Amino acid sequence: MSHRVPIEPQRVDAPLTQSATFLVLSVTESPDAIRTVRKAVAGIDDLTKNVAIRDLSASFACTVGIGSDIWDRLTGLPRPTELHPFRTIKGGVHTAISTPGDVFFHIRSERRDLCFEFERQLMDMLGDAVAVVDVTVGFRYFDVRDVLGFVDGTANPVGAALPASVLIAEEENEVVAGGSYVVLQKYVHDLKAWQALPTEQQEAIIGRTKFDNVELDDAESGQKSHKTLNTIEDENGEEYDILRDNMPFGTPATGEFGTYFIGYSRRLWVIERMLERMFVGNPPGLHDRILDFSKPLTGTTFFVPSSSLLASLDSD
Repeated sequence: MSHRVPIEPQRVDAPLTQSATFLVLSVTESPDAIRTVRKAVAGIDDLTKNVAIRDLSASFACTVGIGSDIWDRLTGLPRPTELHPFRTIKGGVHTAISTPGDVFFHIRSERRDLCFEFERQLMDMLGDAVAVVDVTVGFRYFDVRDVLGFVDGTANPVGAALPASVLIAEEENEVVAGGSYVVLQKYVHDLKAWQALPTEQQEAIIGRTKFDNVELDDAESGQKSHKTLNTIEDENGEEYDILRDNMPFGTPATGEFGTYFIGYSRRLWVIERMLERMFVGNPPGLHDRILDFSKPLTGTTFFVPSSSLLASLDSD
């Protein structure tokens, strides 16, 4: 990658970096809130360049997502076909909860200080137009592992399959062209209970070996692994991929250990089906056993517009 220029705005496929900040905000009822937020997101490219130029080798990038409840007032544009609030999924044992969120900023860099500086300048611009719903700082853990000890993101699409899986095609309509849906869930882990399991049992739950990340077959009992439940195929056997930029977060001193799930997709239904299979089970009743150790604290959905559409929002 060239270090002469910053990463293009709204690049959902920006590199996985050492640090990331996941910032979910709600728009307040202050008189100029909509105008302030609209101006901020429309000018996000300039703010990004202002921070990225300080170290072009740090792969700084920011992706902005807009939520369903604020879309009409913030953009005044036709709605993306699949955009709706995150749907609560209630299984027999576990529930994927839905939480608020109007605007999302996925801030990432090889340097934590650049993420910090961008967040500081952004919040100065937004002021009392927004309230913080959640802010989580993620970090890369060893060779892209989660805190459960397994490699995360192995199934991500590569090459030509990446834009085909993540970006909406030009022919759908000019509002959504080049955009993507993104789903967020903040999971906390019961690490003590997880570590009490034998490695073989952990591997059966995940569907891969822990040390060398080799794919495993599911048990004959009918209980499917996390890997299998997150594999979505249509009736013709065509597999639908998503792009995961998951990151660990936490503080051992407070006993907090977690994974921030973030999935980008051209088709929102693909991620929703994954979650249904995890929480309800396939067949129903055989839920993803990782949920016995991982609890979602949030659940939100956003649409990530193209950079040109985002920039046009402040054209008036």
